[in-house]
Amino acid sequence: MKLFNYLLAGTLLAGGAACQSSPTTQPTETAATTPAGTSGKTYGAAITAEGAQPLSALNQLLGNKDSAQVKLVGTADAVCQAKGCWLTLKTSEGQDMRVRFKDYAFFVPKDIAGKTVIINGWAHRETVPVEDLQHYAKDAGKSKQEVAAITQPEHQLNFEADGVLVTE
Repeated sequence: MKLFNYLLAGTLLAGGAACQSSPTTQPTETAATTPAGTSGKTYGAAITAEGAQPLSALNQLLGNKDSAQVKLVGTADAVCQAKGCWLTLKTSEGQDMRVRFKDYAFFVPKDIAGKTVIINGWAHRETVPVEDLQHYAKDAGKSKQEVAAITQPEHQLNFEADGVLVTE
């Protein structure tokens, strides 16, 4: 029994290292139909597509500010394959914008790459440290060589979502 507890504790620690700690609340999943007739499932805070701006408008919405509260629509490019604790969207410049979830309170399905998503929350510019970039690369299933090749921090657009609507 002690061996089982030891192995379980090691597994939980390894899982925590992959995507932080488990959320304190269960993921919220609700069916939603937007005024435009778009239907899907909402994770986190209930949101609709109403008022969502295309991801291509983000630079204009941010202007000279480091952050702004916005609602965006785009296509999920990649999703954390460990837990669904983040997703990425490609900006109009071809850069990945990582979307994390407020207070680590919910996850999205791991199979939504290629689907249209509406995200609500805060877009912000930040410098992402090497350790975090390597962590994300591991979560995305990159090889040890690809992870080791990450040696410089990156300036990125990132997003903290309080709600995500995955369209059907």
